[in-house]
Parts: sequence; structure tokens; C-alpha cells
Amino acid sequence: MHRTPHALVRSSVIVLLLSLAACGSESHIEPKTEEGTGHAGEALASTPLGDYKSGIITFYDATGAGACSFDASPGDLDVTAIGEPDYAGSGACGACAEVQGPLGTVKVRIVDLCPGCAASHLDLSRQAFAKIANPIDGRVNVRWRYVSCAVTGPIRYHFKDGSNPWWTAIQVRNHALPIQKLEWLNPEGKWVSVPRLSYNYFVQATGMGSGAIRVRVTASNGKVLEDTLPGIQAGQTFSGKAQFTL
Repeated sequence: MHRTPHALVRSSVIVLLLSLAACGSESHIEPKTEEGTGHAGEALASTPLGDYKSGIITFYDATGAGACSFDASPGDLDVTAIGEPDYAGSGACGACAEVQGPLGTVKVRIVDLCPGCAASHLDLSRQAFAKIANPIDGRVNVRWRYVSCAVTGPIRYHFKDGSNPWWTAIQVRNHALPIQKLEWLNPEGKWVSVPRLSYNYFVQATGMGSGAIRVRVTASNGKVLEDTLPGIQAGQTFSGKAQFTL
């Protein structure tokens, strides 16, 4: 069962000249650490990552936060919780799904766990549900499939509050494809796979030490991105160099 509700010519010329001047002075400096920033560019298009499956949708009063430990996203509530079998110990977090209902189609991002929900059950935000079904129906049969997320900019890395050289937790954000694993290059020069916990952080219980950290992230299609992070800074987010492609 789902959770509770949850004019002139002269003027035109002047405007044109001002516009051209502005274009000529545009900055191309890339931001490094601010949340929500990254490489400029249009959002990537959503691409199917698998076949449709039959499922059920319900709804709750979602905020964008939840078991996946993402920040609330009041400006984007096309989000969903997912049943535990598909949650996969947080492996589904940040992935996107395209859902077809009786009134249309919506794309949602997985941000939460739906306790007690069976496989293929999506507990949508109230707003997302209303785009494809009548809320009065409460529980509706649909079909859905995983798709790439229409993100803008590179992937991002977020250090959990409390992270330090002796206990380090990193979350991957803004990824176009589901994340398969994260590794770090230890002091011995060996790539070590970091355990992913149920709250969607990769946690190195013995820490990653002081100084810059080399990490690499593997997506569900096997593509790998490698980045160097400027040391552990609890609560801070850093942009990577690139985004996953199909």
C-alpha cells in the first residue's frame, strides 16, 4: 500500500549592439564546487535502457528527499520511490524511469524506497501521478522502463556530513545512467571498490586519507569516468570532468 499523501530602428540597433557586446564578453570559466553547477550545455535526451515491464503506481507526498539521501527538490517533483526488490540496496537511486499510464507518460527520478512495495511497484509523487492517472483511483496498472536521465552538466560527487580522512562517504549525483560502482586509488596505487550502503553513499569505513583523491565511477553500461577530488570536505559537492554517454 502506498504511503499517505505524501522601436524604433535606432533603438533596435542599440539593442542589437548591446546584445553582441554581451555575447563577446561571456565567461567560459567552469565552476568547481557549487551544488547544482557544472559544464554548460543542453540536457541529454532520455534514451531507453531496457524493455517495458508491467507494474503498479501509487502516490505519496514526496519532497525529492528520502532513502536515497538526495536533497529535497521542490522545483522538480517528478520523482518516485521504488519497491525494495528494485531498490537493490540503493543501486536504483538516481536512476530514471519512463512510466506510461492511462492519461499519458511521465519521466521520474528514483529518490526513495517504498517499504512493503513489491517488484515493479512505483510510488510516485502526487504531482507525477496526476500527470498520467486520476489520483482518485489511487492504485493504477501501468507499464514502465528505465531510461537515461535528462541531466545537464557532468556528474557530481558529494561528501557526506561527517566525512573525514578516517571515515569517508561519497555520493554520486547528476548521473545520466545508473551507477554500478565507485572505486578509489589507495596509497598503494590499487583501485579499491568502495561499498555502497542502503542510504546511497559509497562508504570507506577506514577513510581515504588526506590530500587529493582519485576516484573512478562505472555506469550500468560499463562506461567509466575518472576524476580527482581536491581532498575530503564534508558537506561539499564537486563537479567531475564529464558525463556518461550511451
